[in-house]
Amino acid sequence: MKKSILLIFLSMMFSLHSNAQESTYQDGEHLKFRMHYGFVTAGYATLDIEETILDEKEVYYIKGFGETTGMSKLFFKVEDTYESYIEKDTDRPLRFIRNINEGGYTKDLKIDFDHDSQKATITNYKHDNTVVKDFPQDAQDMVSTFYYLRNHIDANTIEVGHEETLDMYFDKGVHKFKLKFLGRETLKTTFGNVPCLKFRPFVEAGRVFKEKESLTVWVSDDENKIPILIKAELAVGSLKASLKEYEGLKHSLNIIED
Repeated sequence: MKKSILLIFLSMMFSLHSNAQESTYQDGEHLKFRMHYGFVTAGYATLDIEETILDEKEVYYIKGFGETTGMSKLFFKVEDTYESYIEKDTDRPLRFIRNINEGGYTKDLKIDFDHDSQKATITNYKHDNTVVKDFPQDAQDMVSTFYYLRNHIDANTIEVGHEETLDMYFDKGVHKFKLKFLGRETLKTTFGNVPCLKFRPFVEAGRVFKEKESLTVWVSDDENKIPILIKAELAVGSLKASLKEYEGLKHSLNIIED
């Protein structure tokens, strides 16, 4: 497997807007996903939340970790860490860290966001240099995007076919992220039957994805809005990410009994 487990997973985020007031997540939340080709497990990805302080501001510290396992690890070892510090009062990212090792290809970056000046300070530890770049108002990083949107989804008003875009700052530039709402579907999972919202993110076709409509994402149709299943048609085959375990959800997961 020649692509970051966690990067593929984080590329499956989406964008919708509402007037949500209360956070949908909390300190101690843990999500674990199994990445697999059919019955063959390629790796695992986790997302964890911890409350902390950064520059005298109350933040949620989000850590995402992804790695290949088993035979996949023997052929192509991946160990990736993504971290985001999200200001609790605004849902804005203050710091983003990307530390990856993908078969010997490495990156070690830190991005500090100054939302008053709209300047991002990018520290590249691998090459020992620092640059400052502009970023647009309300831009998110790859990790904070997911948690920002969990607080801003209005499942009661969204209509099938609705499309949205979002500015996502990644490495040294801004990327436009776009997706379409496809409707509702109930998925059979190891936890039971889970009602879901179904989305189609648009991605760049080429080296990783077969075409721009290669992704489908199902998130729980409840107050949590956590990913339940992600399907990706990649250049190297079809990959799925299935929710394997969860802990510390702020709201009970909506499960329908048979």
